[in-house]
Amino acid sequence: MKLRLIAALLLFALTLPGCAPKIKLFASPATEPLKEFVVEGEGEGKIALIYLKGVLVSQPRQGLIRTRPSQVQELVSALRLIEVDDEVKAVVIAIDSPGGTTTASDILYHEIMDFKQRTNKKVVAAMFDVAASGGYYAALPADWIMAHPTTITGSVGVIFMRPKLTGLLDKVGVDMEITKSGEDKDMGSPFRPTTPEEADMFQAIIDDYAARFHMLVAKHRTLTPANMETVKTARIFTANQAKKIGLIDQIGYIQDAFTKARQLSGLPADSKVIAYRRDTYPNDNPYNSMDSTYPAKLNLLGIDASYIMPSKAGFYYVWSPGMSE
Repeated sequence: MKLRLIAALLLFALTLPGCAPKIKLFASPATEPLKEFVVEGEGEGKIALIYLKGVLVSQPRQGLIRTRPSQVQELVSALRLIEVDDEVKAVVIAIDSPGGTTTASDILYHEIMDFKQRTNKKVVAAMFDVAASGGYYAALPADWIMAHPTTITGSVGVIFMRPKLTGLLDKVGVDMEITKSGEDKDMGSPFRPTTPEEADMFQAIIDDYAARFHMLVAKHRTLTPANMETVKTARIFTANQAKKIGLIDQIGYIQDAFTKARQLSGLPADSKVIAYRRDTYPNDNPYNSMDSTYPAKLNLLGIDASYIMPSKAGFYYVWSPGMSE
C-alpha cells in the first residue's frame, strides 16, 4: 500500500504546473565536458582532487531523466586529464564508499595502478565517512592512505547477495516453472531454495574472490600474520584500529592529505588544488563533492525512494550492514 501511495504521489506531482522545472534536479550534467577548477592555493604546480563515492558500479546509472556516468567512467576521465597535464604532480582520491561490485572495484584498482605506472605521479587516498570493502580495495594502490578520525574502513571480504521469493510466492499461490539445459543452469534462482551443492559452489566463488582481495592487501600493506588473519574476518575498523593493524598510514583531514601529496611530489606548500567538474559552483572548496555521479535521490514525504528496489543479485566487495540470510 505504501509503495502504491508513493507511486501515485510521484505521478501526481509530475503533472502539476510548476513542477516541470524541478525535473532538472534529476537530470545529469554529464553531457558537459569535465573542466578544471581551482579550489585551493595560488602557487606553482597542481594537486588534482577527485572523488570516489557511493556504491561502486561499472555501468552507467539511470536517473529519472537521463543516465549518469559510473564512478569507473568518471575516474578514468579525470585520470586521463591529469596524465596529460604536466603541472599536476600528485592526486588525492577522496573516498566515501561502502564498496560495490567485485568487477567495478577491481577495475578502479587496475586503473589507478596503471595510471601510477604510466605517469609516476603520486597518489594519496583520503577516506571520509566510509571506505570499506571495495572502497578500501580501490585505495590500495595509493602511495599513502589517510583516514578521517571517524572513518569506518576494512570489511576486506566478499558477499553474494540475491533475493529469495519462495516464501512470498507460497503465500500468494504463485509458482515459477523452469526448463533448463543443465543441472546448475538456474543456480541462485530466487524462485527456489539453494541446494547444499549450490551453496558449496557459491562459497568456492566467494573464496576465490576473497583470496584476490587478501593477496592485494598483502601486496600493498605490511601486516603481521596475526593482523592479516584479523583482516580476513572481514570485520570493519575505526581509523585508530585500522592504523594500529596496518591498513592505513595516517589519521587526518583533507588538508593533511594535500600536505602529504605536496611532500611526496615535491610541490610547494601553496601549490594549487584543482578539481574536475562539469558545472561551476559558487564558493567552491575541497569539500564540494558534487559531480555527475552524485546519486539523484527521490524523496517523497520523507521516504527515500532510492531504497525501494533491492540491489541486483551478484558478488560484491561491499560492506552491507543490515543484510543477512
